[in-house]
Amino acid sequence: MTMQTIINILDQTPDELRKKFSGSGIEAYRADQVLGWIYGKGVYEFDRMTNLPMDLKKKISESFLVGMPAVTQAQRSDDDKSTKLLLKLKNDDLVEAVYMPIKDRETVCVSSQVGCKFHCAFCASGQDGFFRNLTAGEIIAQILHARDLSPAKRITNVVFMGIGEPFDNYTALLKTIRILNSPKTLGLGARRMTVSTCGIIPKIQKFAEEGIQAELSVSLHGATDRVRGLIMPVNTAFPVKPLITACKAYIKKTGRAITFEYILIKGVNAGPKDAGDLAKLLRGMVCKVNLIPMNAIPEFDHAAPTYQETVQFQQVLQTQGIKTTVRFSKGRDIQAACGQLRSVKLKGQAKKGVKVGEHRSASR
Repeated sequence: MTMQTIINILDQTPDELRKKFSGSGIEAYRADQVLGWIYGKGVYEFDRMTNLPMDLKKKISESFLVGMPAVTQAQRSDDDKSTKLLLKLKNDDLVEAVYMPIKDRETVCVSSQVGCKFHCAFCASGQDGFFRNLTAGEIIAQILHARDLSPAKRITNVVFMGIGEPFDNYTALLKTIRILNSPKTLGLGARRMTVSTCGIIPKIQKFAEEGIQAELSVSLHGATDRVRGLIMPVNTAFPVKPLITACKAYIKKTGRAITFEYILIKGVNAGPKDAGDLAKLLRGMVCKVNLIPMNAIPEFDHAAPTYQETVQFQQVLQTQGIKTTVRFSKGRDIQAACGQLRSVKLKGQAKKGVKVGEHRSASR
């Protein structure tokens, strides 16, 4: 069997894997055993799965693999013990995942695409362009790598907030959620998974119909089309008022609150008027707001507001009854915001005479 036909087990739901084992002449129950080793014990090599006979291990390895990409770089924060992983996929594509131990939670932030189409001004993810979607298995591999960093070998929460727009890779996103939710894999509750979107209205509407109790986070970053449009090109296609209408419909349909992410950028969207506009826009909604002081990147010459300005912004929202938290980016000392480590790596390659994007296969 050629490499092109070998099946990545991480791309399969438990039911799919059982069927594919059966189709390869392997008893279906062996699929459950293999999944137990991968998801239950963190063992990714068939040779180490001790309850499988030697001849069966050989047969499985002829048709299947556990697609764990290489970790090319790992940086641990001295501030909060977050660890950023830079992973090399097929064709030398690079993506990032961040492991974040926070009190009783062990969270991983995962990427859903190589690059991003949406070019938010403050975000490093899309600065080098979009290249491709990740498969469900490539997303899950990030989670397993992060789990291997956990002293307890566990992940309690997954956030789809890394490189890429999750709703732009909708099919793989849903498959990933359903795989993780299965009791035969990690058995991760849907409410422990958060999907972040830049505000793709049709996908918000579609997600509301899926019956999945995952958390939804919407990147807002501006309460008017003028302000949001300055930093989020997607606002041209999906302006503020229709986006808020879609969010209200989502809340009504699912009974779930929405989190609005709002990066505070001094001189752009962080003044008293901006706070008042945001409070007016969200008043009465079942939602909360995460205020995030900007994490600077070289491509966007702006800064975060002062601590006092941030507190004042928060107070405006709170006086209107809007639940508001201030979230400082984890792992600032290791460039843990979206796409920063990958961006630095690619720029380093460019300095060595390799153009950004040239390290990928020319067939794409």
